[in-house]
Amino acid sequence: MSHDPSSDSSRCVAAIGGVFLKANDPATLARWYTTHLGIPFQSAGDGCGSGDNFWTEFILGDAPDPSKRATVVFAIQSAKSTLPPERHAVEINYRVPDLDRLLAQLNAAGIAVEKREEYDYGLFAWIRDPENNRIELYQPR
Repeated sequence: MSHDPSSDSSRCVAAIGGVFLKANDPATLARWYTTHLGIPFQSAGDGCGSGDNFWTEFILGDAPDPSKRATVVFAIQSAKSTLPPERHAVEINYRVPDLDRLLAQLNAAGIAVEKREEYDYGLFAWIRDPENNRIELYQPR
């Protein structure tokens, strides 16, 4: 049975407003995401070279009125204390238009692909960033 969650007035959460990734070295991690995944970041400093907080917004929809567009913030922020390299608490799924092309670029850059799977609804692959966060890459079909 299908349920339209937008019609449920008792629902407390309507969408994800942002994802905030804590990092030991946010500037280096933001540069890695820009270089290898093409995600541009802003910073309170002078770009991806300094500062402790980096962010970007993914815009969903193309409504002419910006107030009608949904955005999701992705931020990399300095951790309050040193994070252990074996942490595995978060995995972020990124939609990509051409998984094979991206995997070829990552492979050429020496980034290992942990696993790749194909399903009727899409293609998936998993990698890790320099701080050992697991990344899921997803190309819908």
